[in-house]
Amino acid sequence: MDRLDYITEKIVSIEEAKKRISMWHMKNDVVCFTNGCFDILHLGHITYLAKAASLGKRLIVAINSDDSVRLLNKAPNRPINNEQARMMVVAALGCVDLVVVFNEQTPLELIKELLPDVLIKGADYDAEETDKNHPKYIIGSDIIKANGGKVETISFVEGYSTTAILSK
Repeated sequence: MDRLDYITEKIVSIEEAKKRISMWHMKNDVVCFTNGCFDILHLGHITYLAKAASLGKRLIVAINSDDSVRLLNKAPNRPINNEQARMMVVAALGCVDLVVVFNEQTPLELIKELLPDVLIKGADYDAEETDKNHPKYIIGSDIIKANGGKVETISFVEGYSTTAILSK
């Protein structure tokens, strides 16, 4: 298998992700999950994903589809890169084991289907927040905790954000 095949084989359907998670769980691998747009990959993203991967044995990254990014109203010109390009760039990272795309505004349905062991978000969220209407609530955290999993947050690298890069 050449390196490009190795990268593209990390991009999978939800059904394939479920199969791989099942195999990983048979080996007692701890499966971590995070999500985001990852529109213009930067140092903050790399640091975040590497730290997320260190919280378990496997890391799944769910990428917002182009339509999903537009639903978030980040900016009229977003996403800059289309979902296929964003998935390839994230899949090329050594710390990432799988990449899936989701079309909804949140990854809630995907979290319900995949049931990772560790759900990870940035430190602008609060792993202890239980009020689903609170802006710091982590979508799906109740499901992960009820299933015996953990919810973690990771601090951002100051000065790095896609919005800041675009405005520069």
